[in-house]
Amino acid sequence: MSVVKELIRTEANGAISFGNYELDKKSKLSDFEHDGDMYKVKTYNEITKLERNGMFVYESVPGTTVLNLEVVEDGMSFLVEGEKDSQITVELEEDTEYAITIDHVEVGKMKTNLGGKLSISVELEQSEQVAVEIKKM
Repeated sequence: MSVVKELIRTEANGAISFGNYELDKKSKLSDFEHDGDMYKVKTYNEITKLERNGMFVYESVPGTTVLNLEVVEDGMSFLVEGEKDSQITVELEEDTEYAITIDHVEVGKMKTNLGGKLSISVELEQSEQVAVEIKKM
């Protein structure tokens, strides 16, 4: 288990990690600066949500811990862990097709809606980390 006790942090490789699915009460941290952007995280066992500059980035139900989130021009990648299977929604470029890879297995292609949201389901078990990669086609 590698929950982020400080709720959000910058990693040595420049990525960010956030979330703590072990919390029973909702916790949040605002005004976390990273690469010139301001982040806000809300997390506990029922939901984890990340915003950048007031805009939606990530949400999971139930709550998760996300490690090494990297958002690049053509997508994003991260490791996710939690106690239960999770529904994850991320914000990307609107009306765009992306290839989804979960745990190094290509699971298919999905197109974002007009708001740029893309939702995936990830099977999680206690202490297991699952790699997620979302790449623009």
